[in-house]
Amino acid sequence: MKLQNEIKVQITRFSKELRLPAFRNEYEQIAQESAKDNADYETFLLRLMEREYDTRLENRKKAQIRLAGFPAKLYLHDLKRDLLPVDAAGKLTMLERLDFIASGQNIILAGNPGTGKTHIAIGLGLKACLQGYRVYFTTVHGLLTQLRESHAQRTLRQMELRFEKYDLVICDEFGYISFDKEGAELLFNHLSLRAGRKSTIVTTNLGFDRWNEIFGDPVLTAALVDRLTHKAHLVNMNGESYRLRETKEMMKK
Repeated sequence: MKLQNEIKVQITRFSKELRLPAFRNEYEQIAQESAKDNADYETFLLRLMEREYDTRLENRKKAQIRLAGFPAKLYLHDLKRDLLPVDAAGKLTMLERLDFIASGQNIILAGNPGTGKTHIAIGLGLKACLQGYRVYFTTVHGLLTQLRESHAQRTLRQMELRFEKYDLVICDEFGYISFDKEGAELLFNHLSLRAGRKSTIVTTNLGFDRWNEIFGDPVLTAALVDRLTHKAHLVNMNGESYRLRETKEMMKK
């Protein structure tokens, strides 16, 4: 009994040093299961390694979701698809395959507020995290603030290098604020880094014909629209607001 306790102490010590939490937490249970099945030592070891692998994989997915910076966990299965705008409902099945990430294509979700643009964008981002992709979520206002700060601190290049490495970037709320000339150029240059190579999802409440209102420069606007929409999936999100519909339902009750 004393020897067995000493072995357990050693297993705990080594598993901590080697950072093997599943080994430490589950080896006894797996050992009992293996003994019950009359499994050999190799099978026991394989089961233990599989449990460690599964644990690490799950922890990695959780870390990727946390690092992505989503404001909320809005999963695709929570969407009321029958209430989505017609174009979105028709294209979502294709988009959730995530083939657009592998091919470096963008998605533009454009339409009036409250129709599910952000929910779809976050849902696709969460699914991408669960499949091992590196994802980053930001509002356009938040991104521009970071760009200005990096520019002032002369760390813009480091930020650009990080930005280029994400498999998927989600830029939410495009069109809620306008930019001065410096801000427009910073945003244009930053988004252009990914054009044709890495995927970006943009949600906007403005049609492309009104983007000049944001940038204030027709040439810059045309160039950005051209780069963002090249081979992109354009989704028409015009429809009745989710929030308005929910308010009406509450009033009926």
